[in-house]
Amino acid sequence: MIPIGDEDTSTQPGVPYVNIAIIAINVVVFLYQLLDPNFTNGYSAVPAEITSGTDIVGRFLLPAPDGTSVVIDEAPGPNPIWLTLLTSMFMHGGWLHIGGNMLFLFIFGDNIEKAYGHIKYVVFYLVCGIIASIAHVFSQPDSIIPSLGASGAISGVLAAYLVLFPTNRVKVLLTLGVILLRPIMVPAVVMIGIWALLQFVNGLGAIAVSEQTSGVAYWAHIGGFIAGALITLLAKPFIDRGDRTPARMSTPY
Repeated sequence: MIPIGDEDTSTQPGVPYVNIAIIAINVVVFLYQLLDPNFTNGYSAVPAEITSGTDIVGRFLLPAPDGTSVVIDEAPGPNPIWLTLLTSMFMHGGWLHIGGNMLFLFIFGDNIEKAYGHIKYVVFYLVCGIIASIAHVFSQPDSIIPSLGASGAISGVLAAYLVLFPTNRVKVLLTLGVILLRPIMVPAVVMIGIWALLQFVNGLGAIAVSEQTSGVAYWAHIGGFIAGALITLLAKPFIDRGDRTPARMSTPY
């Protein structure tokens, strides 16, 4: 299911400029990555660098799941190297990667920013992203494969949305392979719940790396989701969701 919109049940005014700024930063950083591959190679989060505290530099040959070999090019990173836990949150591995992440953030992030407030939302987003990166490091502490992306932080945003707005309806496109079916409205608890279930199932499968599970940092998604859910559950009594009864859309889908 691909989300393309959601129901606005908030009465809180204002523009979610923090969420827009985060999206803009991700886009700018990605464009810079296209110009300078060494930036990507040096500022992605490498589990072995975090656990050892050492900036690993050089070219390494690793076996791929299909029996071939891939070259991992490690460039110099920041000092201290643990800053990559932060920098990697704003980097992406391709157009589909950033496009999907920013779509989810655009649809769900504005609601969470309005609920938390601008400053608290920044803190929430960054904390979820860093915890997600740490979860990935713990899942593969000796790996020299770089990880990058906003998925962990966005997983926290999705968890917060699920806690605060479970009955909000989300417009999604159903897909059957490459075929796009007509859009439908589903409760957030269904759309996000299915997404979360897939992350947990694949995360357990990724404990034993296979052709099906390699290449995606599922434990970063799981770590960010758990962090977002716990933080929001604890903060819920102090969060103003600005709830109102939504005007149900009459257009058939």
